[in-house]
Amino acid sequence: MAYLRPRLLQPNILRAVVVARLIAMDSMGVSMSRSPLDHLEFDNVVLRRLPLDSSEEPGVRMVKGACFSKMKPTPVTKPRFVAVSNKALSLLGLNGAEVMSDPLGPEYLSGSKVMPGSEPAAHCYCGHQFGSFAGQLGDGAACYLGEVKAPTDQSAELRHENPSGRWEIQVKGAGKTPFSRQADGRKVLRSSIREFLCSEAIFALGIPTTRAGSVVTSDSKVIRDINYDGNAIHERCSMVLRIAPTFLRFGSFEIFKQADENSGRQGPSYGHDEIRGQMLDYVIETFYPEIQQNHSDRVERNVAFFREVVLRTARLVSQWQCVGFCHGVLNTDNMSILGLTLDYGPYGFMDRFDPDFICNASDNSGRYSYQAQPAICRWNLGKLAEALAPELPAGRAKAVLEEYMDLYNGFYLATMRKKLGLLRKEEPEDETLVTTLLQTMQNTGADFSNTFRCLGEIPCPSEGEQGVVGEATDLLLEQCTSLEELRVANKPTMEPRELAMLLSMAQSNPALFQMISDRKTIGRQLEKLNKTQELAEINQEELRGQQAQEWTDWVTSYRKRLARELEGQSNVQEVLEDRLRVMNSTNPRVVLRNYIAQNAIEAAENGDFSEVQRVLKVLEDPFSAQPSVEQPASVGAEQAVSDPQGAVSSTAAAASRKVVCYHRRPPAWATDISVS
Repeated sequence: MAYLRPRLLQPNILRAVVVARLIAMDSMGVSMSRSPLDHLEFDNVVLRRLPLDSSEEPGVRMVKGACFSKMKPTPVTKPRFVAVSNKALSLLGLNGAEVMSDPLGPEYLSGSKVMPGSEPAAHCYCGHQFGSFAGQLGDGAACYLGEVKAPTDQSAELRHENPSGRWEIQVKGAGKTPFSRQADGRKVLRSSIREFLCSEAIFALGIPTTRAGSVVTSDSKVIRDINYDGNAIHERCSMVLRIAPTFLRFGSFEIFKQADENSGRQGPSYGHDEIRGQMLDYVIETFYPEIQQNHSDRVERNVAFFREVVLRTARLVSQWQCVGFCHGVLNTDNMSILGLTLDYGPYGFMDRFDPDFICNASDNSGRYSYQAQPAICRWNLGKLAEALAPELPAGRAKAVLEEYMDLYNGFYLATMRKKLGLLRKEEPEDETLVTTLLQTMQNTGADFSNTFRCLGEIPCPSEGEQGVVGEATDLLLEQCTSLEELRVANKPTMEPRELAMLLSMAQSNPALFQMISDRKTIGRQLEKLNKTQELAEINQEELRGQQAQEWTDWVTSYRKRLARELEGQSNVQEVLEDRLRVMNSTNPRVVLRNYIAQNAIEAAENGDFSEVQRVLKVLEDPFSAQPSVEQPASVGAEQAVSDPQGAVSSTAAAASRKVVCYHRRPPAWATDISVS
C-alpha cells in the first residue's frame, strides 16, 4: 500500500496557519497563556475532601449535605484595576507590577474570566448573628476560585503560618451565589477599598489576618442606599481578591445544628454528622498537622485542636485591643478557624479613647463595642464548642474555655508592657499602671494611637534633670480633645424624655422594657448625660487644667516605674535604645482611621486611584516616618462628577475639608463618618 506524504508548508504559510488557529482558540475562550495568572498552579483539595454540591441550578436555595456549592461568577463590564498589593500577591508567586499591567488581570480577578485550574464555588456556613442563630448564611458575595500552590521559595515563617502549602483565593463581589438571599452578590468601591486597605494594614501591624491582593472596579452598576434614608444611588461593582490558608470559620461547623430553641432555625446539614467528622479531620490534618501527629486518640486530638483555637483567638483579640481596632460584627460566621482577622465590614480604629467605642452604626446595643470584644470572642468559642459536639465532649470543652480569660490577659499585658517600654522587669503594679493610663486617656479624651506613640518621647529619669514631667505633660495634652469636642462626643443619643420613659418602664414593666432596650444601653446614656452636665459647668481653661493635672500624676508614676527598669543594669544606654526600638515597633505611627479610608474612597469615586496606592504605601510600614506619603493629596474636585447612570461622586463635599497628615489627630469632620 502506498502512503501519501504530507506536503510541507512554507514557513510564512505555516506562521499564518498558527496565528489563525490561535485567534480561533481565543475567540472560543481557550486560554493562550498570555497572562501570569494563567500559570498559577491550582490544587483544589478542599473540594475533594469535603462534600461538594455539584448542582449549578441558578438562584438562592438551601444547600443540604454539602460544604461547598458550584457557581458561576457573573462578569462585569470593563473591569480595571484600582490597586494591587505586591506583598499579598507575592504569596502566590506573582509580581504586582506584572499583574497590574496584564490586560487579562482585571478579567480574572473580577471573576469575569475563569483562570485555568480554577473551580468557582461558594462555601456554605451558618452563624449566630448578634446573638441569635440565623440558620444558613454562606458566601453570599464571595466566590472561592481555588487553592494555589505556594512558591517553593516561601520563607520558613510562611510555611509555619500555612502548613498546607496552598493559598485559598476568592473574589468578593463576583455576583449571586446560592447563599445571596435577597442580595445581589455585589460589592461596591467603598466596601472593596475599605477591605483591601484594612487587610493589608492589619497584616503590617503584625496581627493575623486574611490578605487582599487587588481591587478591581468596573462600569457595571448596582443600586445602594448608603444612609438607609430612601436616597439610593448607582455605584460601581467592585471586587476584592482575598487570600488566606482557608476561609473556614466557626460558622462552617454550625451547618449541622439542630433547631435552635430561640430562633427555631436549624443548620441545612442537620443529621449529617459524618460530614462534621470529615471537616474536622480536614482542618486538623491540613492546618494543624502537629496536633494530628501528636495525638493518636481522636478525642484528645480534638480537645488539643480546640485549645489551640482558643489560644489563637485570645491572642488575636488582645492584639486588636492593643491597637484600638474594633471589628464591628463579631458574629460566629466572621470568626476564623485559624485565628485570623476575617471579613472587614464596619470596622474602625479608635481615635479618642473610649472603651464604649462602637464602630458599627447599626450596632444599637453596643454588643460589639471595643471593650466587649474579648468577652464576645469567648462567647463565640462557646458556640464553636457546641457545634463540634459530640466530636468534642462538652465537659472537656468547658474546661478549655475556662483558660481563655487568663490567656487573653497574659497576651494583653505582655503587649502593653512593650507599648510602655517595660522590657526588663515584670512587676505586679504594671497592670494598675496600664489601667490608670487608659482611664486618664478616657477622662482627657486623648487620642489612642498617638498617645502611645508619644510615650516613647518621655525619657527615663536621670540626674540633674528639670522640667521633664512638665514637658511630657504638654506633649500628651496635644493629643487631648477640646471642651467642645468632648461635649459633642458625650452628648446622649436619646432625648431626655425618651430616657425618662424607658427608666420608668424598666421599673413598671420589665418584660416590655427588655423588648425595647436593655440596661447596658440605658446605663451608657445615663453616663453620657452625667458627663454632659459636668462639661456644661466648666470652661476650656478649667478643662485644660484638669487634663494637665491628670497627666502630670500619671507621668510621675510612669517615670518612677521606668527608673526601676534601669536598676542593676550595667549598660544603661543599651536599655534606653532597646526601649525606644521596641516602643516604636509596637506603637504604630499611622493606623487606618476611617477618615483616611474615606479620603481614598472619595478620590477613587472621582476616578483618581492614586490615593488608594498612597494610603497602602503608608500602611505597609505603619511604624516608620514617611513624610513623602503621609500628607494626602488634595481630596475633592471643584464640583461633583456625575456618570450616565446617575452615580454622583461624594468628593464635592470634601473640597473644603481640612487636610491633615495621616499621623496626626483626625480632623473635626472625621466624627461625621458613619459606617454600618
